[in-house]
Amino acid sequence: MPDTTKHLLLVEDEAPLRQAIAEQLSDRGYHVEQAESGEAAIARLADFAFDVIITDLRLPGVDGSAVIEAAVARYPEIIAIVVTGYGTVKDAVEAIKRGASDFVSKPFQIDELLHVLGSSLEQRRLKSENAYLRSQLEERYRFEGVIGKSRPMARLFQLLETVAPTNSTILITGETGTGKEVVARAIHLNGPRRLNRFVALNCSAIPETLLEAELFGHVRGAFTGAVGNRQGRLEQAHKGTVFLDEVGTMSAALQMKLLRVLQEREFERVGDSHTTKVDVRVIAATNSDLARMVAEGQFREDLFYRLNVIPVHLPPLRERKEDIPLLVQHFLENLRNGAPTPLTVSQEAMRRLMAFSWPGNVRQLENAVERAVALSAGRTQIDVGDLPTEVQNAQETALTTAVTLPEDGLDLDAFIADIERDLIQRSLERTGGNKGRAARLLNLKRTTLVEKLKRLSPRE
Repeated sequence: MPDTTKHLLLVEDEAPLRQAIAEQLSDRGYHVEQAESGEAAIARLADFAFDVIITDLRLPGVDGSAVIEAAVARYPEIIAIVVTGYGTVKDAVEAIKRGASDFVSKPFQIDELLHVLGSSLEQRRLKSENAYLRSQLEERYRFEGVIGKSRPMARLFQLLETVAPTNSTILITGETGTGKEVVARAIHLNGPRRLNRFVALNCSAIPETLLEAELFGHVRGAFTGAVGNRQGRLEQAHKGTVFLDEVGTMSAALQMKLLRVLQEREFERVGDSHTTKVDVRVIAATNSDLARMVAEGQFREDLFYRLNVIPVHLPPLRERKEDIPLLVQHFLENLRNGAPTPLTVSQEAMRRLMAFSWPGNVRQLENAVERAVALSAGRTQIDVGDLPTEVQNAQETALTTAVTLPEDGLDLDAFIADIERDLIQRSLERTGGNKGRAARLLNLKRTTLVEKLKRLSPRE
């Protein structure tokens, strides 16, 4: 069933006032999340597609205007209302320029806030054709078709900018559908060989008996059906880049021949004794654990080290769900086909998209968006019913945890300690045990995180 509850983020640094407003809004049917600062609000926005944000303009650190700007940049259909204690026209105009729908001045009655909320919700319903802001697709959020602004993607962009200008061999790893070929093309287009060819070969898509000829080429009469000489992918990519996808599926014999290419930059066509020199950059990719395959004797150790000169790992979509709105808008723009009215996605549908785990990663998301566009039947907004069934059934998760209170009660301190312990453990796993980065993920000082670790571990 569609969720008609409006999810609202309330940002106010005065705790008593924030609690009072939250209680009254909750009593009137809003699902309210609270943030005590601009930084906390921006962190919550990264994890959840709220329908409404209400924020005080005057906040310590990141102010309300910056919060509004961040909220609208990520979710252009979000309703943003600012609260100002000054009530000046200048404050109101500046907030609206940043993307606010309306404002209220302190002190205010709850009925006044409810009226502004109702009016803004009605305006959004009537103007659902408002497009996602193009600022989401500015160059700072992309690298030649690779899109994202999450921390993992920011680190990836920094690495790509560093390695693209080189001629080093690169091994791209990541789950199926994470966009390994897109990244390989981006490296080529930003490197010294961009004026020459980018040639891709999926090693798992070609039978082993034909893969050698496809890679190295063949001469006439080399095998049945070889009616003439033919260049292989390596020759086609001379002076450019060859991309070898699913390199882990190569046979041992072919691995040996590829190793020679990497070492000597030469090879022979199938059925030929003439050595061909080649100047080519090699980018390989795999969704397999090549290090494990080396340990199990399924992949040559020397070839692994030759390929793994610069490792590039692509994070799965479930680890960068804050990039989903950007990717969705990118796919919608590609599917627009010159339509005069831009397509948008309802906040409820966006919440389902962000809640789904996406085992097929970006490729699966793109297919889901294409399906939704087809099923929208000319409407300007995609809703939950347009999404695949498994995505419709994804559980929306706000930042608070729904808890069933047992009849005999529970130990609140122990329950909260378990949640805290779990979040700290997950942050450490995500950062590879780096306590400084884990503390930043949790908006804590490093010393505070260390103290919590001492207090929470081991379990009593």
